[in-house]
Amino acid sequence: FVNIMKFPDLFPGTKIITLEENYRSDKPILDLNNIIIERATETYSKILFTKRRGGAKPLLVCASSEYSQSAYIIEKIRELNRNGIPLNEIAVLFRAGYHSFGLEIELARSSIPFKKVGGFKFVESSHIKDILAHLKVLVNSKDRLSWQRILLLLDKIGMQTANKIFDAVTDENSGYKGLFTAKSKKQLSENLSGLKELFGRIDPATMSVSEIGDKVTDYYLPILREQYDDHPKRAKDLEHLLSIMERYDSLKEFLTDMALEPPNTSIEDSMSDDSGGDRILVLSTIHSAKGLEWHTVFVIWTLDGRFPSSHSINNPEELEEELRLMYVAATRARKELYFIYPKEVYDRTSGMVLKRPSRFLDSIDGRILGKQSFGSFSYNY
Repeated sequence: FVNIMKFPDLFPGTKIITLEENYRSDKPILDLNNIIIERATETYSKILFTKRRGGAKPLLVCASSEYSQSAYIIEKIRELNRNGIPLNEIAVLFRAGYHSFGLEIELARSSIPFKKVGGFKFVESSHIKDILAHLKVLVNSKDRLSWQRILLLLDKIGMQTANKIFDAVTDENSGYKGLFTAKSKKQLSENLSGLKELFGRIDPATMSVSEIGDKVTDYYLPILREQYDDHPKRAKDLEHLLSIMERYDSLKEFLTDMALEPPNTSIEDSMSDDSGGDRILVLSTIHSAKGLEWHTVFVIWTLDGRFPSSHSINNPEELEEELRLMYVAATRARKELYFIYPKEVYDRTSGMVLKRPSRFLDSIDGRILGKQSFGSFSYNY
């Protein structure tokens, strides 16, 4: 980008030709796009226009919670479908891959198939599977695969030893607490001490789902740091998982929702996959959506501290890059464009409550960007 901006200085006499007529989006969307990009400190001046008349005004939607954010999108998708808009003409865009985790759960519950581009599906991520495995044995102590997964994370425990431990725990006939009483050699017992300590701090009968999740995550974070070079990014995924767990009153219900799998796919960084035809909704990072277009676009988590991220707010260069990302997202829509954010979100990293819409959108005139609220209740399963 810097090279493009410096190009006229590097090559005197360069003629700049601006391509301003837009054949993709309706006028209200272009009006908003022009305002967003005006805020960039470095840009070539141009005003997008179209000869088409009419069109729907873009909306900034304040949802009462993350669940309401997902519920709003699902409600709108069904409405669009009833009006003849196929799923593949609808996209949900986000700044970071983990931003779609909560939505993926609700789409699965609603049997809406999707493909995710740019990042793994929530339940496909190995670190998420690790956390879920610890939770599964609390609910079903005879889940051999989950026991194997959590035991193989420990030092000096292989598959054969893991199976022996599982058999010994099962023989105790006391659920996951059989780990405390099952006989084992001294060295093996020392390797299991951390896991025993974890299970000793957990009481599913008296603790909330999120409290259990906190205990498991605290235990797992040192393992995460040791096993993954990109552990800060994965830790952010776990933080988001904990926020999802706060919706649930039942650990069993939470795990049931985690197991829901509609016919969908995930593609690491390309939109080349066309599996499912018009029956597949598109979830995509904004980076992976460049150059593409849809009838309707939802941009989620447009919350200050999420988009832009809290890390970029005090860095002018990074903030500028995030503004351009917002512009890219807004220019993907042809007919309808929605920006959605949950009203209040506790950020575990900073210890702050995030409640302001993205600074890139907050002060835009209501005649250009409409405002709407959705949902007023807390939802627990």
